[in-house]
Amino acid sequence: MPKILIIEDDISFCKLLEKFLIKNKYEVTTSFSAADARLIFKNDTFDLILTDLRLPDADGIDLLAEIKTTNFQTPVVLMTGYSDINTAVRAIKNGASDYISKPFNPDEVLLVITNAMQAFESKPKENKKHVSSNKKSSSSEYVEGISKASKKLAEHIQLVSPTDMSVLIIGESGTGKEIIAKSIHQKSNRKDANFIAVDCGAIPKELAASEFFGHLKGSFTGAISDKIGYFEAANGGTLFLDEIGNLSYENQIQLLRALQERKIKPVGSNKEIEVDIRIITATNEDLREAVKNGDFREDLYHRINEFSIHSPSLSERAEDLMIFAEFFLEKANEQLNKEVIGFSSEVVDIFQNYPWPGNLREMQNCVKRATLLTKDDFIEKAVLPVEFFEKNQPTTTSLSLSENEKEAIVYALAKTQNNKSEAAKLLKITRKTLYNKLKLYDIN
Repeated sequence: MPKILIIEDDISFCKLLEKFLIKNKYEVTTSFSAADARLIFKNDTFDLILTDLRLPDADGIDLLAEIKTTNFQTPVVLMTGYSDINTAVRAIKNGASDYISKPFNPDEVLLVITNAMQAFESKPKENKKHVSSNKKSSSSEYVEGISKASKKLAEHIQLVSPTDMSVLIIGESGTGKEIIAKSIHQKSNRKDANFIAVDCGAIPKELAASEFFGHLKGSFTGAISDKIGYFEAANGGTLFLDEIGNLSYENQIQLLRALQERKIKPVGSNKEIEVDIRIITATNEDLREAVKNGDFREDLYHRINEFSIHSPSLSERAEDLMIFAEFFLEKANEQLNKEVIGFSSEVVDIFQNYPWPGNLREMQNCVKRATLLTKDDFIEKAVLPVEFFEKNQPTTTSLSLSENEKEAIVYALAKTQNNKSEAAKLLKITRKTLYNKLKLYDIN
């Protein structure tokens, strides 16, 4: 009976998953923290480890590295939230077998586990070069389109990449801003050094200094070991700060000082560390307006915006629509071990008439789900999500709180799979405003 270790801090979800896997003939051990998991996999071996990407006491990618150090041949599958998929794709390059985004259906989790275990069973155990996933690098490749917007984007990437200029990427959520940043890095003189991506919206302001600059063991409650910060990890390479507008004013000051002085000081340390990094940032809001309102420092804005790039929405890249759909189909086939050939003509028409408010991220999730559900050679209308057939669906331009406020909020939550941060961005309001509206309309 195959042995699986589940690492998940949501206890009720963890237990539900445990019961489901036991029912399907797996022997299951559960852990609710990284600290507990370390003790478990140090003293036992497993056929597969299923871990949440975000744990209260560790970063999922850091934990992945630890697992691979002590259990080199054990396949690891990451469970991610809606907004963590780009991070999960990076984890695949660091040795993860696959990822599965929440909420997932039972058939999908069984399929991903089976594929991951079969892939590792087929690899030579003595050759460590075979440990990383046997997927093509297409999972994080930049796709060049043929539309005018895509050509302009490619031209700007080509121009700015060889320089050391700081780049600000501006675009809606889901348009692939991190992929653009990674492409710039890969075409730069720093391509052989680290590319470190950081979601600024996911960092509590109290921990930002530790996350950016690192800390020494015992420097504050919970600092159980020394930690290298993002700046030091990216030294010599590129640091990508996504949704930089979410940083608190205090954190903006700390970031600006580090960029100006090119030196950092870990929390609890008296020693300064010199750093040589290129900064690429991204935002889906108007930082110029934030500067006018006093929410974003003007000096930091000019520091990060030596060159700006527009990340076009999918609606601006109509000619590229099926290029991306075919690309995501190829990825889904690889990840799900399927051989779906393409899309029916009816589905192509539906895709071309759908507004794609979630942009490339929405398309990727849609195609992956449709690929999983497809039993024949072509993806058909029947396996598409229900929102493709809803009449008068709000688009990104009409999704406003001025009319049909409650309906717009419910739609945004459904579109983002109940991710409130993403829903707030889609509605172009703050998270605090969204929470107030949820309370006002009694939306659960």
